[in-house]
Formats: sequence, C-alpha cells, structure tokens
Amino acid sequence: MKATAVIIAIASTFAIGLFECKSELRLTPVWSVSDGLRVPESVLYDAGSGLLYVSNINGKPTEKNNMGFIARVSKDGAMIDPDWVTGLNAPKGMGMSGGTLYVTDIDRIHAIDTASGKILKSHHVEGARFLNDIAIDRKGTVFISDMDANRLYMLKDGAVNPWLVLEDHSRPNGLFLEDGTLYAGTAQGVLKIDITKKTVVMDVPHTGGIDGLKGRGDGAFIVSDWKGKTELIARGKRPVVLVDTTAEGVNAADLEYIPGEKLIIIPTFFDNRVVAYRTGI
Repeated sequence: MKATAVIIAIASTFAIGLFECKSELRLTPVWSVSDGLRVPESVLYDAGSGLLYVSNINGKPTEKNNMGFIARVSKDGAMIDPDWVTGLNAPKGMGMSGGTLYVTDIDRIHAIDTASGKILKSHHVEGARFLNDIAIDRKGTVFISDMDANRLYMLKDGAVNPWLVLEDHSRPNGLFLEDGTLYAGTAQGVLKIDITKKTVVMDVPHTGGIDGLKGRGDGAFIVSDWKGKTELIARGKRPVVLVDTTAEGVNAADLEYIPGEKLIIIPTFFDNRVVAYRTGI
C-alpha cells in the first residue's frame, strides 16, 4: 500500500494583493477513502447536503465502456454510496446548479437530479474530443472545457454550443468562476476570461499543466497538475508546493477546496483513492 501523504511544512512569505503575511503552510492528512473507487477523477462538495460527489472513470479516460460512475462520500471520508449513478463512460469534471449535478463524459454532458440520482438529460456535444471540467454561474449557465479541442463550450437554455476557442493557449482543463469572471487552467497558466466581452488575458503564468483549479478568494489559486503536485500560485509570486506525491506515483487530479473546513480533497486517479488534507490557508 502506498503512503497516504507527507506532512509538509513550508515557511514562506506569500504576498497577495495589498498585504503580506508570513505563515507556515502546513498540510496534514485527515482521511483517505478507497472503498468502491475506480480511477476517481474529480471531487465536488455540495454544502447543502454536506456530501462529496466523486466521478470515477473506471477504465481509460477516453474509453466508452458504460462502466463509469459517480460515488457519494461524506466530508468526513465515509463512503455513503459507491454506485450512486452508473452506466457512464469516463465521467470527469462536475458542477452543481440548484438540484442538478452536471458532469462531463468525453463528448456528452449529463444533467443528474441530485434527489433521485436519475439522469435527467444527456447532451451530446458535436465536435467534442475530451470534455473535462465544468463551472456554473449564478444564472445556471454551464461552461465546459475541452482539453483536446482547445475550446470552451456553453450549455444554456438546454442547448450546448461552442463558446470560445483558445487560439494562443493549449490544454484547457480546470475551470473556476468568481464574480462574473471565468478562470481557466491551461498548459501555460491560469487565464482570466471576461464572460461578457470574451476577452482573454494571462492572469498567472504557470507551467506543468493545471487539472484542478480552485480560487482562494484573494487572487491566489490552489492547483493540481495530475502527476501528483498541488500548489498555491498567484500573479507575480513563486509557486508554493503544498503536497507532492509524484515520486510515489500517486496522481493529483481535479481537487476540491472547502474553505470553511480548511480541507483540500484530492482524487488520486490511478491510485484509486480520495485523500483529504487539513490546511492552514
């Protein structure tokens, strides 16, 4: 069995915005769950129910095998329902609006009723190659990244359409929405996209790929690179490594961050676990 994680203490100076704070960034493993998980790719927290939704590819990332599924786990790490929704292909990123959970599935987007676990509708996305992450605004508009097609889609009023082609950037993956601004993790860093004007600027240059992308609310982002490294990054600052399991061969896929609980929750993909860390940030 592989080591769960390593407690990492990093004394650093990390300046954000107009203030600067010296702190010891400390990640402590809190729990790990593996029961029933098969290539977990993404974790999404529902504050209303206190549950974590975990998408499981259960095969290869582009394999249409009808074996993909979504599990539900408590925020304390207890497996609630390993087979909550089944019959998917390779589900990845998720987002929630009202009582509907949206999940990408290679070239489809499923809308799932959270009360019953039933798929309300599956949207086929014409031309999609590798749908990945999801972000949803307050009006219920769903934004979706396609990592291979280098494009963002929009699901609005029941229809999916191409929304934005990222001509100067590649491998769009993690998405995060804040105050009407869409942030997209790419192979070159975090892009800042004005939803109304569709203007794109590089907000935080960063190499190594960005799978999980969560904003901290002060201009900083928590990002994972899939290979195993999770970092804190911000514009004009050196990245701070929070945890790195690359050497152990433990992936870090599309993570979740719960500020109120000070939890970073990381799906380990081929390692078949979800691991939670307590953090001081």
